[in-house]
Amino acid sequence: MTNLFDIKAKVALITGSTHGLGMAMAKGLGQAGATIIVNGNSSQEKIDIAVAELQSEGINAVGYKFNVTDEQAVMTAIQKIESEVGPIDILINNAGIIKRIPLIEMEVADFKEVIDIDLVSPFIVSKHVAKGMIERKQGKIINICSMMSELGRSTVGAYAAAKGGLKMLTKNMATEWAKHNVQINGIGPGYFATEQTKPIRIDGHPFNDFIIGRTPAAKWGDPSDLAGAAIFLSSKASDFVNGHILYVDGGILATIGKPSNE
Repeated sequence: MTNLFDIKAKVALITGSTHGLGMAMAKGLGQAGATIIVNGNSSQEKIDIAVAELQSEGINAVGYKFNVTDEQAVMTAIQKIESEVGPIDILINNAGIIKRIPLIEMEVADFKEVIDIDLVSPFIVSKHVAKGMIERKQGKIINICSMMSELGRSTVGAYAAAKGGLKMLTKNMATEWAKHNVQINGIGPGYFATEQTKPIRIDGHPFNDFIIGRTPAAKWGDPSDLAGAAIFLSSKASDFVNGHILYVDGGILATIGKPSNE
């Protein structure tokens, strides 16, 4: 049975993986035996720090700096990775941004930037990684979607539009590439305890109380909770799973919420 989840000797490229949930998935796949390709675009220093952190835990990791929205840079990076490390067996499209601006106030340039990074870049990177996967007749692509792939929320209209589009892009990738033994699925994280959410994860903070009350599990997710989903969708255990979005959200999408008197 363990062979179903075996990803030893696999090469996994995770975009936007220098910190946060991308780093958590990198650690999960790396601890399961995969070679991790760390990607970022802000600075080489951040990539080097992330690689060193993974290596300190016994994980085989290397880093590549490139802009996931620049098609030529993506093509060059993929060629370099596959020449220096090996064929990419697993791709996780994790890079993304969010801009919390009411739609009525949002500049078109800001809207386009979110769409470009959160929706167009998964298309660009997947397109060029998938070419090798299709040729080899195997591969796993995981798009990091969101609960905003299903729900709306004030001030995140561009992000929700991108993540809703990413859900449908995932399904269409599966429609076109499943016949080549390439599985394309998504993970939709709920609310997780990261450095970014630390300032609002305080008892009595309105948003903290909202998340605890809205989540049936009554807690924030730990980034390590994503490891199992990522390993499943990266392994033979998911060979007949295609075009599916796996929500790791503590049950939020399963319920309309707690009644006020509960």
